[in-house]
Amino acid sequence: MPIRRVLCQTLFLTGALLFLLAGCHAQPGSKGATGPRKTADRPNVVVIITDDQGIGDFGIAGNAVLQTPHLDALARRSVSVSDFYVSPVCSPTRASLMTGRYHMRTQCIDTYQGRSRMSPEEVTLAEAMRGAGYATGIFGKWHLGDNHPMRPTDQGFDEALIHRGGGIGQSSDTRDKPGQYTNPVLYHNNHEVNPTGYCTDIYFDAAIGFINKQAEAGQPFFTYIATNAPHGPYHDVPEGLLAEYAARDLSAIMAPNDHGKPEAIDRLARIGAMITNIDQNVGKLVGSLEASGLIDNTIILYLNDNGPNTRRYVGDLHGHTFRGMKTEVYEGGIRSPLWVRWDGVLEPGRQAELIAAHIDLMPTLLDACGVAAPKGVVWDGRSILPVLNGERETLPERAIVVQAHRGTAPNRYNNFMIRRGDWKLLNATRPWGNQDEKDPTFELYNLSQDPGESNNLASDRPEKLAELRAAYDAWFDDMTADFARRRFPQLIVIDPTRENPAMLTRQDWDGSAWPLRVDKPGRYDIRLELGPGRSVPGEGWTARLVAGEQAFERPIGAGQSTALFEAVSLPAGVMSMRGVFVKQGQRDRAAHHLRVIGR
Repeated sequence: MPIRRVLCQTLFLTGALLFLLAGCHAQPGSKGATGPRKTADRPNVVVIITDDQGIGDFGIAGNAVLQTPHLDALARRSVSVSDFYVSPVCSPTRASLMTGRYHMRTQCIDTYQGRSRMSPEEVTLAEAMRGAGYATGIFGKWHLGDNHPMRPTDQGFDEALIHRGGGIGQSSDTRDKPGQYTNPVLYHNNHEVNPTGYCTDIYFDAAIGFINKQAEAGQPFFTYIATNAPHGPYHDVPEGLLAEYAARDLSAIMAPNDHGKPEAIDRLARIGAMITNIDQNVGKLVGSLEASGLIDNTIILYLNDNGPNTRRYVGDLHGHTFRGMKTEVYEGGIRSPLWVRWDGVLEPGRQAELIAAHIDLMPTLLDACGVAAPKGVVWDGRSILPVLNGERETLPERAIVVQAHRGTAPNRYNNFMIRRGDWKLLNATRPWGNQDEKDPTFELYNLSQDPGESNNLASDRPEKLAELRAAYDAWFDDMTADFARRRFPQLIVIDPTRENPAMLTRQDWDGSAWPLRVDKPGRYDIRLELGPGRSVPGEGWTARLVAGEQAFERPIGAGQSTALFEAVSLPAGVMSMRGVFVKQGQRDRAAHHLRVIGR
């Protein structure tokens, strides 16, 4: 492990929180931690983040169809932030939440094909909390790397019950156990498990068990509950709730183009069932904290990771109706609620008038817990605690930038927005992808007058456009310079003392191969696997393994789906590994998974 990272994990400043400034980094707030508090005085922390739930998917946001009584109650007992931003897709939001930094700095720039692997050099919120004496647990979705050294247990979590990749039912599923939300395949501290029940219920039950265990031991805790609901696939949802939503008229929250379409109605009913199931679990969690008395010293923080996964109602607490959905940089794609409940400290039901973002969560939580900033880390975010607790009405104005797109490198003007004060400049790339944005179509909005982004002022206010464009350009130059300092993509490390077997999936390949670094040279068994339900059709196929400069082949019979290469000698160092099934005159079939098994 690099010396710099060891220091970042273990050494913490003992004075006030320092908000180090460089380039376009955020300006600090006035309040920092006054010094590390005694462990017994520190609040516990529960962060809940859902997947693809929009800002309008709550009764308290004016949604008259979706039933969220427990979340509405949480909102009423919390301070809410008036203007809170996340990224338009999931991994970038999670990287920023975990580090207090813009996701491009962390090397996490996309959601799949190896582009969501966060650099292990980053110091995470979990590492900082654990270094200050907290027990740390994650339950649900990580989506920042499936293999060593990027797993939750490599990045500060003592306890991890997660699914792999971007979600259940996606490319990280094992071929013999395709993804399902009921009785799912999960990973407990890196070992495959098959718990019984619905995935969201499992996460919350495990989190409650973890909380109670720490409470019995007198240990403060940081609990991160990250559901993969209401993300698709939608084949597996709580049946009783599905029946309730299937019987309702959903037209009031559907996009006009979806009215009368059975498949769209069924999909929204399934999403509604997932959301209400989350709501019930939040109620169960809060009820447990209240019954045990832990609520008196626990911060509960709730947010979404991006906008809704279908075109549907996108309102908010303030009566606005937004535009956009997941992947888009219009408000509906990047606005989230931020509800913070901290009984006895934060005033229930108060709204903090503030523009904030995911990059602010790590600085804010460390501030609230009296944990000093990790040494050597430069945050883009800042603590918003002084506004949450009413010490200050606002903080100095700054720009917030959101950008996310496909590809292997940052791309100027591609699917971005910058907001400063009431003004927002954006270029909305359509369709979601990695387009060449040399000639962007800028849109400029005054959100105080036009929260629905219907009146483009780019032609009317060229001076404001130029001002925000220059600020964005400076930000982008800073991001790309930082991005270029590290190798991309991050390497999966082969070391059977850390991970055995190492299961390589299409979540993390580059479209044909996996970039590896072998830290423990030696002999390995390597198994190539086709995807779930797939096999070679007929005779005459060959399985081929390429590991760096070495290539191996073996015949494979009709109907087979795996091929094992035994005692392959892997030298130390960086290499590319790929597996493929080939036959003359047939299209090659790339392996869905490779298992690298230390002997």
